[in-house]
Amino acid sequence: MRGLDLAIIALFLVGMPLLGMWIGGRQNSSTDYFVSEKRISWWVVCLSVVSAETSTLTVLSVPVIAYMATPAQGGMTYLTLALGYVVGRIVVSFVLLPRYIAGDLVTAYAFLGKRYGGGMRATASVTFLFTRLLADGIRLFATAIPIKLVLARYGIDAGYWTIILALGIAMVFYSFFGGVRAVVWVDAIQMLWYVLGGLVVIWWLSGQLPDGWFAKAVDVDKFQVFDFTSSPLTGAYPFIAAFFGGALLSMASHGADQLIVQRLMATRDVKSAQKALIASGFVVFLQFAFFLFIGVMMWAFHNGADPVKELGLGNKDELFGYFIVNELPSGLSGFVIAGILAAALSSSLGALASSTVTDVYERVRKTPMTDEERLRHGRIWTLVWAGLLIVCAGLFASSNKTTADPIVVQALGIAGYTYGALLGAFLLGLVFRRVTQADAIIAFVATVVVVGFVILGVKFGGSTPTIYFGKATSELKSLTGWWNTPLGVAVTLLVGGLLSLRHSRGVAVRDELDVKAES
Repeated sequence: MRGLDLAIIALFLVGMPLLGMWIGGRQNSSTDYFVSEKRISWWVVCLSVVSAETSTLTVLSVPVIAYMATPAQGGMTYLTLALGYVVGRIVVSFVLLPRYIAGDLVTAYAFLGKRYGGGMRATASVTFLFTRLLADGIRLFATAIPIKLVLARYGIDAGYWTIILALGIAMVFYSFFGGVRAVVWVDAIQMLWYVLGGLVVIWWLSGQLPDGWFAKAVDVDKFQVFDFTSSPLTGAYPFIAAFFGGALLSMASHGADQLIVQRLMATRDVKSAQKALIASGFVVFLQFAFFLFIGVMMWAFHNGADPVKELGLGNKDELFGYFIVNELPSGLSGFVIAGILAAALSSSLGALASSTVTDVYERVRKTPMTDEERLRHGRIWTLVWAGLLIVCAGLFASSNKTTADPIVVQALGIAGYTYGALLGAFLLGLVFRRVTQADAIIAFVATVVVVGFVILGVKFGGSTPTIYFGKATSELKSLTGWWNTPLGVAVTLLVGGLLSLRHSRGVAVRDELDVKAES
């Protein structure tokens, strides 16, 4: 009967790209290819945004957070981060989105070009390209891990490179032929699929759990939402760090990352984009609560057994995948696994291609490009980035023989090095009118260096938090990652603001997009 599961997974991998090609249709212009002529409904874009920011690791790891939480930590404290997400999106909706859409821009970094110049635009775009390549390379590799385990369970010995290549080909098909319209619609469908997969898990578990499991979970604080007792510097989800850090992280990921901004630009107007972005924050909050609840149900099902010591897993993050493969009946298991694949196949290729062509290539090229040339180069760079993404994911697979290798965990935080600098560059241009392009670039580089130093070298220890330098130990802990983006924004504004004081008031810049946005 396990053949039914494999058939469902295969049908998903073949059917989704074909569906995307059919939905995307034929693109007649580069604008249609990159932003779909701004014709997509806000609710579809909302679901696409949620799907784009949800990776396989989110679906697999969020339930584990609630499962492993101790009474001191609280099982639902991860939701504090989601509350910050909502606030951050509201700020982006009214501060940055009007400037993007009123300016009729193709990428978020075109705004930086209009405010500072081509140098800052290229700097931000190149940073986005390399950061997104690494982040999505890891995302693709992370997807291959449970797929390899599932295939091994069914007696199929497939290598990581083979799995990654198959996933990459499935992703590139609808991105290449369907443009952003196909990406957005497939994202929306895939989001509904993995949510339905979660509902299947809840439905099956509800018939397996003993009476009184909910009251028992309440007694051990599995439903505690806020943590006001942990250290705000080193705790897992302390309220101040998680809420404030989540808000700034959301502002960066949804206001300065082309992966999300491209989807928002595909809506009809500013109000539609604002509705899509703000609604996505509430959907993500409910999604986190949904998967955390699954984690609590699994805790009751396994009676709180330790995933490694008692269930014999390689690490705790294998728990949900183990449950799906070994506990769910055939057919249901395949459906849920396809949902996990759906969380991973949200394509960033269109965002990478649009940023490469409009922010970098057109700046280097001496002669203006026709729309036909821009469309052709968009498709070419979609293929180039697909190849690079597959190679990047394969290299991660080759250097990580087990899912517990620290390099995966470290690399997943790669955005923490640059998100603060990216968001800071946008805010710097809005707050300080005398900042020049040179000031912004110096502040950007300084921020990446400072944040990298803090992430890699600064540790805290002692009952009264004291700063140390070196590697983390049982006594010395790193600064919680939720502070990385706020720290980056603060450094950018401080350095850029101080540099701007060198200039006379005559250098003040009036952003030409302000007038359009305000109108």
